[in-house]
Formats: sequence, structure tokens, C-alpha cells
Amino acid sequence: MTVTKMSWRPTYRSSKFRNVYGKVANREHCFEGIPITKNVHDNHFCAVNAKFLAIVTESSGGGSFVVIPVTQFGRIDPHYPKVCGHQGNVLDIKWNPFHDNIIASCSEDSSVRIWEIPDGGLRRNLTEPVLELYGHSRRVGLIEWHPTTSGILFSAGYDYKILIWNLEIGEPVKMIDCHTDVILCMSFNTEGSLLATSCKDKKLRVIEPRSGKVLQEANFKNHKVNRVVFLGNMKRLLTTGVSRWNTRQIALWDQEDLSMPIVEEEIDGLSGLLFPFYDADTHMLYLAGKGDGNIRYYEITLEKPYLQYLMEFRSPAPQKGLGVMPKHGLDVGACEVFRFYKLVTLKGLIEPISMIVPRRSETYQEDIYPMTPGTEPALSADEWLSGINRGPVLVSLKEGYNRPNKLVFKAPVKEKKGGVVNGIDLLENVPPRTENELLRMFFRQQDELRRLKDELTQKDIKIRQLELELNNIRNSPNINNNNNNSSSNDSSI
Repeated sequence: MTVTKMSWRPTYRSSKFRNVYGKVANREHCFEGIPITKNVHDNHFCAVNAKFLAIVTESSGGGSFVVIPVTQFGRIDPHYPKVCGHQGNVLDIKWNPFHDNIIASCSEDSSVRIWEIPDGGLRRNLTEPVLELYGHSRRVGLIEWHPTTSGILFSAGYDYKILIWNLEIGEPVKMIDCHTDVILCMSFNTEGSLLATSCKDKKLRVIEPRSGKVLQEANFKNHKVNRVVFLGNMKRLLTTGVSRWNTRQIALWDQEDLSMPIVEEEIDGLSGLLFPFYDADTHMLYLAGKGDGNIRYYEITLEKPYLQYLMEFRSPAPQKGLGVMPKHGLDVGACEVFRFYKLVTLKGLIEPISMIVPRRSETYQEDIYPMTPGTEPALSADEWLSGINRGPVLVSLKEGYNRPNKLVFKAPVKEKKGGVVNGIDLLENVPPRTENELLRMFFRQQDELRRLKDELTQKDIKIRQLELELNNIRNSPNINNNNNNSSSNDSSI
């Protein structure tokens, strides 16, 4: 019988990522003077791609966000142009993964809007979206683009519904109606055939998005789920949440069996929400707490111990949210494997943080940069809706990926109207739940009444003008002379 001896050394796998470190950008490469929103909604309020950085800003009288070219560092002018078409606070923004100039936003005004940002950034305020999507009856808190399909957008509202929008026609084509409370988070697997959600009803769900069928559901009392993320093609889910003792916790799940987590790990006793970020290329997981200054990172494996703690990036400034640069926007020459854009509200500062693998060689490090999803969609909207699944189109970062994208976004011409999906009117009257919602509904109705009154007044004026013109025509002397001539001709005959 063999006896396993306990070593005094920690159980430590040899890993190429064990020395990854976080490097904060120099002050001259940060973005300053941005009035970051003070909204307490649990989102990142930041979205970034290889061209632009977008940040939700504090504003009065509606919601707005700024869009800055990623190379335009330094202090931002207080009057810098904004995207400001929403009537309520902006709650989430996401860049289209296949078109660097297209961004989606959702708001407390219950709408989702699609905006096109010109190359070089905005020169004046942008108030007209290319597409306005109305379908939710209450505010919209989350949006997600489909990872492999062009023109498919998911939105989750406080009406407990997830709508799937086909942007080629500008209409909702599917509705997922299996949640009984507010949806907190949405995450797709690599090919976008499965959707994982966390919900305020404390349940974790794995859903087939086209049919809306719930494939797996977990309601684990020892782990209250807040956020969920698919771990690439590992057939695993990772959730962050709190234990029954109110300590922050992460749990690893088998996506095909949510009856019990594979492993749970206590993090600490702080109260801020833990945001998970997963890098499928390096199998690294990053954990960043809202209000924390640190970012922990782990390596995930299919064998025990499953979660291997690597290191922690520390900073004294608390983060409100974090944006993540896509892979094709990273500096492969510096062995950068991940880049955060950290929102520091008190300073109005956006701080890039690069996660770097220390290497002495200056040649391309193929082992840390495998083939990765590019900016070309694998499917059209119609193909995906018909039931086809396809993995992302992979590219190499070796030559500094800069393939021009030929995808052109064309918005359909459509009127503002409520959609009907699965026989249900999406703009059905839902009673307001809070005083703020009641006030918003009241002011919206007041605006609608004012608009209708103005319309009636304009129509009354038009009717009066037409009546006067008609009277003028009747009293015209030419008409009277013609009538007299015709009557005299009749009498002579």
C-alpha cells in the first residue's frame, strides 16, 4: 500500500502564468476629467474595443455616455460631445463584437438604442440613434451581443423578460419568459448555443435561447448567486456570490449538472459585488470586487484542484467598474494577455491596467496567444434563428491583427411601436413598483398628453385654414359670373 506523504510546500502546479503581474498605465496614458456616473446599478458602466472607450456619465435630464478614441489620452474637455438620446439613466453599454463603430445602450426609459460612432470619434452631441428598440414594459438593465452571430442582441428588463432582437428587421423575434424576478447577469458559451443567467430569485439557469427552454436549474442554499460566466469550451460555469454567512464566495459548476457545485471557495468578508472575467485563451479567471482596489487571478483546470490561485494585483483606488479590451486590441509585443480599464469615480479617472506574462524573448510567444475569436461573424441572424450553431471565426495575433471589417451596419426603417412575441403584447400595462417608477410613468404620460394636445391644436388650425379657403372659393366672383352665364344660357334655350 502506497502512502501519500504530505509536503510542507503548497500544492502548486507549474504554470506559465504563475508570474503574471498587473501594470498600471502611466498618468499620461490615462483618461482624466470624466464625470463618471454615480448610479448604483450593478454594472460596469464602461465598454471598450480596439477603437473606442465608452463610459456612462453623470447627467441631468436623461442619460448619456461619452465615446473617446482609445489613443486620445489625457484630460477630457468638460464640454466633450456625448451620446445623449435616452430619457432615463443609461444602465448598460456594449460594443458590437463585429463592428467597432456600433454600440448598444439600454436605459431606465425602457428602450434599447443602437448608435453608430463616426471614425475619429464625435464632433458634436449625438442624439439620433440608428435604431430604437421598444419592447420592454419596464427599465432595461442588461444587454449582450450574441458572440458568433451578426445582428442578434439580447436585452433583459425589469419586467423579468429577455428579448432577442434581430437588428436586420429591428424587431424582437424571441422572448425568454422563465424568470420570476430581476435578471442579474447573462453569459453565453463559446458558440452562443447556451445562455446562463443569474436572477434575483436566487436561481442559476442554463437556457437554450432560441426555444427559451430551461435545460438546467440550480437553487443552492449555501451559495447565493450574483454573477455567472461560461468557462469557454470546458463545459463549466463559474459563479460569484455570497455564502450563508455573508462571505464572498465563488463556485464552479458542471453545466450539465447543476445539482451541486464541483467546488466552492471562500474569498473574503467584504460586501462589494464580485465581478468575474474569464480569458478562454489562457484559462485565467480574474475576480474584481466593486469598491475594492485589488484584482485576484486564478488558473482554471479540468483536474483537481480546479481553481489554482496565482496572484493579486493591488491598488489603493477603489473601482466602480471595469472595461475589458478584446484580444485583437492587446499589445502582443509586451506579452500582454488581458487589459482592464478601471473606473475611479472620485477622481473622474479611467486607468488602464495591463496583465503581463514576463518573458525575456522579444519574439512572438505562440504558447500564450493561441488562435482567438476575431471580428468576423460566423453566422447571419437568419442562420442562427433557423437553428444553426457555429463556433467563432478564429484568427492569429502573430502579425498584429488588423484585418479590415467589411461588415456594414444597415438599420431597417421602422416606426416606433410595441412588439408582439409569442402572442404577448410586450408593452402591456405593468403597474409601477416604486415611487420613482410612478413619477417616471407620470411624466412620460404628461409628455404624451402635451404632444397629443399640440397635435390637436395643429389639426384645428389646419381645419380652420381649409374652411376659410373653401369659403373664399365659394365667394369668388369668377365662380358667381360663371354660374350666372350658365343660368342665362339655360333660359335662352
